[in-house]
Amino acid sequence: MTPKEYISLYEKCNAGNCTVDEKKLLEEYQDNFELTEGEWNAGMGTKEEVRSAIYNKLQKNIGGAPVRKLVPARYWVAAASVILALSVSLLLFRDKKASEVRTNNPTAYIKHDILPGGNKAILTLANGSKIILGNSGRITLTNQGQATINKLNNGQLVYSVNSKQAQSTTLYNTATTPKGGQYEVVLSDGTKVWLNAASSLKYPVVFSGNERHVELTGEAYFEVAKNKKMPFSVAVKGTSIQVLGTHFNVMAYDDDSNMITTLLEGSVKLRKEGAETLLKPGQQAVLADGQANYRVSEVNTDEAVAWKNGYFIFDNENIQSIMKRVARWYDVDVKYNGAVKDQDFGGAVSRFSNVTELLKVLELTGTIHFKIEGRAITVMP
Repeated sequence: MTPKEYISLYEKCNAGNCTVDEKKLLEEYQDNFELTEGEWNAGMGTKEEVRSAIYNKLQKNIGGAPVRKLVPARYWVAAASVILALSVSLLLFRDKKASEVRTNNPTAYIKHDILPGGNKAILTLANGSKIILGNSGRITLTNQGQATINKLNNGQLVYSVNSKQAQSTTLYNTATTPKGGQYEVVLSDGTKVWLNAASSLKYPVVFSGNERHVELTGEAYFEVAKNKKMPFSVAVKGTSIQVLGTHFNVMAYDDDSNMITTLLEGSVKLRKEGAETLLKPGQQAVLADGQANYRVSEVNTDEAVAWKNGYFIFDNENIQSIMKRVARWYDVDVKYNGAVKDQDFGGAVSRFSNVTELLKVLELTGTIHFKIEGRAITVMP
């Protein structure tokens, strides 16, 4: 496990969003973590205290900080200041007792902090009744038509076919995530769909006929089960995405001017009002509102699915776009006070950190400032 993967898993479990297997993996990794004599002396406290403090420091200075520092793309001096700040904090850590390090936890003096989102959604059944989905407890929710609907204890909704008899009427369900929510849905054919915050997926309880068809709003990552006799299609923002068996991400929020489809595996065909394009793995198609043709380019697919893997990743992205993501995941309102410079940021931050961890890293660039009041964040130059 890499340090990046460890920090992500640590914060995910700390937020109560990891599975039993992930907790076990984390515990096994921690058990193998040892301090060398050069890293410890008796004046710093016991080894266990120091070890615990190192975890806290890693979480704050690595997990909450970017892999590639979150700085304006053209401001290399600011980037150097971020690296220097982290280096100095780690150097000071070696000269202090573990108890002093824990006391100096930067979140201790933050009056207004906002927790990250988690596994939560609302399931709307065919009869209109609604079921609130969370993280706790494995339970069979209901039987609908030919399927049994189970909620697992790791933020997963699973449909299982319990009858092969043909059904005269197709029943539809809708899974909806609020702001600050995410959820995974396993459809009756085995297709897995991860819904990001403020998104919804409408789908048949059991697929029938010659096509598997679903409708999406917002953002989702699909791992489509292969079935050549029954192609899979997604209707989103006026576009039809047609696949057989593939992995891809679609981002198409109503408050975004672009619809972005990123292919990781297989192939997909996109169609909208005469415009058509075929994607290969590693390619991304962007269709702007009011435009007739897709713009296709080679991309780093890790960035498109970072949200599913527990990260925010920004690549030359402006603050307005970044704050839209923040608003959806942390369920906050974003306001702007004054003219914010037109500049781009790049980097990666864990989605399982409190919002102040992300905002502090952005502030380290020296070009932007934030104020939190209740569930509102004001962005200032």
